[in-house]
Amino acid sequence: MMFTLGRYFFRRYVTTMLWFLAGVIAIGYLIDFSETSGRLAGRGVFSVWGLLWLTALRLPLILQQTIPFITLFVGMTTLIALNRKSELVVARAAGISVWQFMAPFLVGAFLVGLATSFVVNPLAAWGQRQALQIEASSRESGGRPSTNAVPWLRQISGKADVIIGAETVLEDGTFLVDAVLIHFDSDGRIILRQDAHSAKLKDGYWMLTDVTETRPGEIPTKLATAQVSTNLKQEFVQERLAQPETVAFYELSRKIAVAKSFGVSTKALETQFHSLLSLPFLLVAMTLIAATVSLKFSRFNQSRSVILGGILSGFVLYVVTVLVKAFGSSGVVPPFVAAWVPVVVAMALGATILLHQEDG
Repeated sequence: MMFTLGRYFFRRYVTTMLWFLAGVIAIGYLIDFSETSGRLAGRGVFSVWGLLWLTALRLPLILQQTIPFITLFVGMTTLIALNRKSELVVARAAGISVWQFMAPFLVGAFLVGLATSFVVNPLAAWGQRQALQIEASSRESGGRPSTNAVPWLRQISGKADVIIGAETVLEDGTFLVDAVLIHFDSDGRIILRQDAHSAKLKDGYWMLTDVTETRPGEIPTKLATAQVSTNLKQEFVQERLAQPETVAFYELSRKIAVAKSFGVSTKALETQFHSLLSLPFLLVAMTLIAATVSLKFSRFNQSRSVILGGILSGFVLYVVTVLVKAFGSSGVVPPFVAAWVPVVVAMALGATILLHQEDG
């Protein structure tokens, strides 16, 4: 009987999840398409089909970021629907405990987490890289690409001391768009600033294009191309400028090992790796939170504020997870602790509340 009932509950959970995924994908696509078309409308190089494709490339990343909330709402919706039809009451009357009929929902949430980490995340990383590449290719038509902040590099080669930054990082860090190079003398004073449309790392030098050079007290000069010698290796730059969001789950372990071999900080990559590993358990914690506010809703005629409390609890858990993840990426706390502690605490609290409610 439990096997048949478990399949029924699991089927109800999967059906509700598919409906929510379809709705969130449609809404997210429309919102991101509106934002993208408004931001890139002035460049005049994107057709409607191009904007649709660019939005589709970013859709897996949007889905990955919203999957915890989707899991929370799916769990609440399914349990409330079963409770209002007295199906959970009948299950209890048949001697089935809360842990038995919750097992299909917890298994479903865990499988969704695995699919997100192993399928959606690689698609999101690939799509984000492609989207950045497409936006950077439109730079010549005007406008500035909107991306996350990029870390600065410092290279010291002989007497040359140069700090390098960029608006956009492509090709794993070897191609910079809207690059800025600031040169210092031996006394630490700025002697030259180079603003380039792009900077490509070659063997032993940076190749700059469309360069504006500015020296203190002199009129800026423009050059079609310029070269800046460097002792940086392509492998080092790739690991130093790699953005965790553009690295697939399968490649994170190798990236971390290579970055450590170059002496590059791996805190952000390690935090991303552990966050993806803990994602299935985070979704289980979200499902437990949904159960704590949904199972007693119909039986005790509680107000809708209980449901709002569950949504708020899930939101707080998500915010805490993101905040602690930022601490882990910056090295304030160990990446393992940053990724796993909020999830474990949330699972323990959810299980404790269910034990108190259902088993006394």
